[in-house]
Amino acid sequence: MSVETHLTKISVFKGKQVRKTIYKNEWWFSVVDVVEVLTDSVNPRDYWYKMKIRVKDESGVELSTICRQLKLESSDGKKYETDCASTEGIFRIIQSIPSPKAEPFKRWLARVGYERIQEIEDPELAMKRMRAIYKAKGYSEEWVEKRVRGIAIREELTDEWNKRDIKNQREYAILTAEISKAAFGMTPSQYKKYKGLDRQNLRDHMTDLELIFSMLGEASTTKIAKARDSRGFDQNKQSAIDGGSVAGNARKDLEHKSGEKAVSRENYITGPQNKRLLKK
Repeated sequence: MSVETHLTKISVFKGKQVRKTIYKNEWWFSVVDVVEVLTDSVNPRDYWYKMKIRVKDESGVELSTICRQLKLESSDGKKYETDCASTEGIFRIIQSIPSPKAEPFKRWLARVGYERIQEIEDPELAMKRMRAIYKAKGYSEEWVEKRVRGIAIREELTDEWNKRDIKNQREYAILTAEISKAAFGMTPSQYKKYKGLDRQNLRDHMTDLELIFSMLGEASTTKIAKARDSRGFDQNKQSAIDGGSVAGNARKDLEHKSGEKAVSRENYITGPQNKRLLKK
């Protein structure tokens, strides 16, 4: 199983987020997010529910048949089964939504889908685009390189877990939380709350040091799991705790010797050039 099936990624159309995930080697998009973008509805789930009924009554078409329930991360940091559709499916859904945004959204959607095809043919393009996006947001070159390296280390870890009989999404989340607790004293959801985040990706709001300790914890977990030949959830959980502890001990040692905390409330909600330091 590709590690990408475990990841919720975010695209942005005219300032609004659209969640997406890889399924069968192509992007599948959250239907509710698309509905919200096109309709500005205060209750896009209700709009989608009524829309399915209306389309079925008018044309006999079951829009649900072009959708698939895939797990996407919600605003609370947890993953839920969510109606998703491929690029082709979203085009069909858009036809049933009267919106002046429909045409520009179709062009945006086609571009996103085409970029995925290019990335399959040349995986380096994905990394180049990722670097360009972060730099455009105002992140420094040094931060971007750490972020990109962190993604590679994370993928190496999840690939290793997959080989070691960790298949369930819930188990991935628990193991990740164990590394985070051992490294930073907080689970990812607690960490996001500490930084004042909501739906944002936690690692996009980490400082250089936090990214370094995240990488150390996950790289150490991979190394330990391989050395111990950890199998199944229980053995890999202990490896995750021990791997996270390597980073946690390094963090505590640095804090002791520098007299400053390495875990920061800083986030980049207002942009890296205007980092906001949340006060306790």
